Amino acid sequence: MSGHSKWHNIQAKKGKTDAARGKIFTKLGRELLMAVKQGGPDPAGNSKLKDVIAKCKANNMPNDTINNAIKKAAGAGNNESYEEITYEGYGPNGVAIIVNASTDNKNRTAADVRHVFDKFGGNLGTTGCVSYLFEKKGVIIIDKNTTDLSSDDLMLLSIDNGAEDFEVDEEFYEISCNPSDFSTLREELEKNNLEFVEAEVKLIPSTYVNLGENEARRMELILEKLDELDDVIDVYHNWEE
Repeated sequence: MSGHSKWHNIQAKKGKTDAARGKIFTKLGRELLMAVKQGGPDPAGNSKLKDVIAKCKANNMPNDTINNAIKKAAGAGNNESYEEITYEGYGPNGVAIIVNASTDNKNRTAADVRHVFDKFGGNLGTTGCVSYLFEKKGVIIIDKNTTDLSSDDLMLLSIDNGAEDFEVDEEFYEISCNPSDFSTLREELEKNNLEFVEAEVKLIPSTYVNLGENEARRMELILEKLDELDDVIDVYHNWEE
């Protein structure tokens, strides 16, 4: 639920408590619901659903939980309806923030998001005020300990299937691609029995903003409180943490 997935963010994600993981599963369940409503319950014919399932698996959601959520969403008696909405604004020192939410009550969600910005020194802006600072990319993170493939072999496999960038850390590989190539790349990696710490299309900032200690704490609170909102799915920012 963060901006660019650098390594300490990945470690934090892997160490989520059961309570935090339960909240993530609830939000992912809503994403599954929206994907099913938009394109049907069959992943083979619904690329959006296929991508959300990959995101669920990267967050260690059990297959039974995923399948049950899909069945529930496709059920004739399911009248739940959510729409996606995006908010843009600024954090301390002009840090750009984009909030993706799903809601059945836009007034409630807008009020909740605005409250967080106002309380911790941010400003909710207008549509387009910061989105130009981000680029949409498919991002896949792989823990080195989960694959026997060498770095070179994985890089070649990734590039052959649409990867634009391949970064290596002591513990992880980060692969990025054009969003239109994401599903193909992800599926080819899955065929090679690769497991993902993260696999989703997300917004990557083109520039980053540094913050002092006090501003950084306020920024942490903004991100923390936004993430606690039930309607918020993802938060992106260009703070150089």
